[in-house]
Amino acid sequence: MSKSINKILNDELDSINHSGLYKNERIIESSQSSKILVNGLEVLNFCSNNYLGLANHPEIITSAKKALDQWGFGLSSVRFICGTQTIHKELENTISNFLSKEDTILYTSCFDANGGLFETLLNDEDCIISDQLNHASIIDGIRLCKAKRFRYKNSDMGELEELLKNNQDSRLRLIATDGVFSMDGYVAKLNEICDLADKYDAIVHVDDSHATGFFGKTGRGSIEHHDVIDRVDIITSTFGKAMGGASGGFTSSTKNIIDMLRQRSRPYLFSNSLAPAIVASSITAINLINKNQEMIDTLNHNTKYFRKEISLAGFSIKDSTHPIVPIMLGDATLATQLASNMLNDGIYVIGFSFPVVPKNEARIRIQISASHTKDEIDRVLDSFIKNGKQLSIINN
Repeated sequence: MSKSINKILNDELDSINHSGLYKNERIIESSQSSKILVNGLEVLNFCSNNYLGLANHPEIITSAKKALDQWGFGLSSVRFICGTQTIHKELENTISNFLSKEDTILYTSCFDANGGLFETLLNDEDCIISDQLNHASIIDGIRLCKAKRFRYKNSDMGELEELLKNNQDSRLRLIATDGVFSMDGYVAKLNEICDLADKYDAIVHVDDSHATGFFGKTGRGSIEHHDVIDRVDIITSTFGKAMGGASGGFTSSTKNIIDMLRQRSRPYLFSNSLAPAIVASSITAINLINKNQEMIDTLNHNTKYFRKEISLAGFSIKDSTHPIVPIMLGDATLATQLASNMLNDGIYVIGFSFPVVPKNEARIRIQISASHTKDEIDRVLDSFIKNGKQLSIINN
């Protein structure tokens, strides 16, 4: 390899390390759960997207095993050649019914769903107006598109309206937003966004990856939380979080939008089909959510309890009702040190810093699960308080 690139990369990696931003991957030695093995020790896991505790649910595992026997390991093909099985259509219909949309298309990830969305539907006569805090996959998907690009401050409806008003000469106007912003736990103002879309004839796209399956009264997501299921035009989301925690994503919308994606969306046309075991287990996950409201109720109770107690302890958190709870620390090195100290207490959490979050906004992002018990939540609270005092984050 060229000596030049080695020097450039080594210098850059040294800089990342010295600034306290280097991200080490901890090795988990067990299945995903509220309790996991790390370095041979059982620890409590408070940083997983496993919101409903379904990642190792016995019915989901059984579905995956049965699918391997019946449908095989993989399809070695894309969907339009010989990569569509009956279970792929069953999952698409199941999601469409779950989200009250006409049709659904599957992708290998929500990153791919977002990557294949904008360039397929829009051209240089159109414009995209995107929230400042949108996920990287939305940002990258927009970069692939020839439409004019605009960005509004997070949930700033005044700025969004100005951008809509100033782009009435565009053929199409598409508003793109996360339903829940993953680093902050903020819920997008979808009711107000839909009102503006109606007023200025715009399309609304919501990436609901951190809401589908568990947020809202029956788990339909932020679109249900704000009662806009019938007003949001395009939903992208994932199976890799609440719905079993494996991988895979999808787009749900009208039949003509989904049909156009099947014809032109590059990640769909040029990527292997979603593996049968994931397809079958995702169907089971949705069925479990539909028949077990108790999981969502427990998650909501756990979230409310943790948010109340961590605030009373003196920590600064972002205000929301979502199970993503960012503990704001500011300094990257401090966030890393606190996470390390808590691991010694048997609590698995991760410090987040730039470029995952803005500079000087380092944090530990807690994620509550329905599988957490009150005793486990109290243990993480005790560890935060003890280490917060030792590191002078909160007062003694």
